[in-house]
Amino acid sequence: MKDFVPIKLEKEVISIRLRSDMLQEIDTAADAADISRNEMITQCIAYALEHLSTDVS
Repeated sequence: MKDFVPIKLEKEVISIRLRSDMLQEIDTAADAADISRNEMITQCIAYALEHLSTDVS
């Protein structure tokens, strides 16, 4: 069995501006998933980046 080795993931604090209705949708989705607003936004960004089309033609 491998030993548990905790690591610290580097994160940065940023500020973003969102429309009020979009923030409400994010909060509703985060509540439904039982996760924080921050985690919901982080997962949404990760999903978008993974599925971002690089085809610009």
